[in-house]
Amino acid sequence: MNRWKNRIVGYGEEDPRQLQANPWNWRVHPQKQQDALLDILDRIGWAGPPVIVNRRTGHVVDGHLRILLAMRRGEKKVPVQYVDLDEEEEKIILATLDPISAMAAADEQVLADLLAQIETEEKQIATLLQQVAENYQVDFEPPDEFPAIDEDVAEKVEMVTCPKCGFRFPK
Repeated sequence: MNRWKNRIVGYGEEDPRQLQANPWNWRVHPQKQQDALLDILDRIGWAGPPVIVNRRTGHVVDGHLRILLAMRRGEKKVPVQYVDLDEEEEKIILATLDPISAMAAADEQVLADLLAQIETEEKQIATLLQQVAENYQVDFEPPDEFPAIDEDVAEKVEMVTCPKCGFRFPK
């Protein structure tokens, strides 16, 4: 059995304007995605995966949108993970990295519990979280501070939906 090679050869920070977009990048980023990622970066900063750059070719392998947003915001540096890949390997990673991540399934109960714990005032983040709930068809329990209501009462009273957690309660 072959051992897995560690293709990561370093970490650092780079000026986003100096990074070279990959000519084979096939991903496009709609405005809704750009807005959501910008809200995350504005609120939390760099906490997700670093931009991946192939040392051999100088091409970005992952992180084109993060670079674009950083340039628009005038960021001087972005976190980078350097890898050492030949051109064919670079193309394989470029073609498969995001699709493999998208293949992951959800534990609906854990996702519902997680979503119920998140409070945000950023519209794009709240919209994204609602879309996640809808995409995975999860209903999550309301936070403890919302009182339980009688089902009969709910049918007779106009209901309001909490924009943070989706819980419905009488107006």
